[in-house]
Amino acid sequence: MATTNDLKNGLVLNIDGQLWTVVEFQHVKPGKGGAFVRTKLKNVLSGKVVDRTFNAGVKVDTATVDKRTMQYLYKDGTDWVFMDTQTYDQLPVSTTVVGEAAKYLLENQEAIVAVHEGEPLYIELPANVELVVEYTEPGLQGDRSTGGTKPARLETGAEIAVPLFLNSGERIRVDTRDGSYLGRA
Repeated sequence: MATTNDLKNGLVLNIDGQLWTVVEFQHVKPGKGGAFVRTKLKNVLSGKVVDRTFNAGVKVDTATVDKRTMQYLYKDGTDWVFMDTQTYDQLPVSTTVVGEAAKYLLENQEAIVAVHEGEPLYIELPANVELVVEYTEPGLQGDRSTGGTKPARLETGAEIAVPLFLNSGERIRVDTRDGSYLGRA
């Protein structure tokens, strides 16, 4: 348990049986009346963002979320198996929890897995990853880096837009937050 005075960005709260991350907060002391805390909370599982106001000093239930660096080993049916790099324990994570990270996840790649009471909540990848372009239409003479883009399929199966001059087999950097091309690796 903590009070609203202890709130900080990234803290995970347990409100009505759901886990919410504090995205931002602001202590407000109006000239008249009691102080309060205005927060923006993000649901850990669904990603929904809501604004919520608490009176100052009110107790809130905090949740312990353990973020561990784990290595992705292999896919087993609908589960993705991760290994804790410290204890070597293996943790199966469902496809729904992996979500969009599946587009940029290669075997033996490290990721941060957030776990609450033994249950995986979400996967955090590095801001960018290096992947090989598995297939794209060949570049033509005259294609320039300032020109347009073309679709490309990466080694993980993800489809992204790349500049016209790239060819199949090239290694590129991809932003994992929005799937955009960052440059050659």
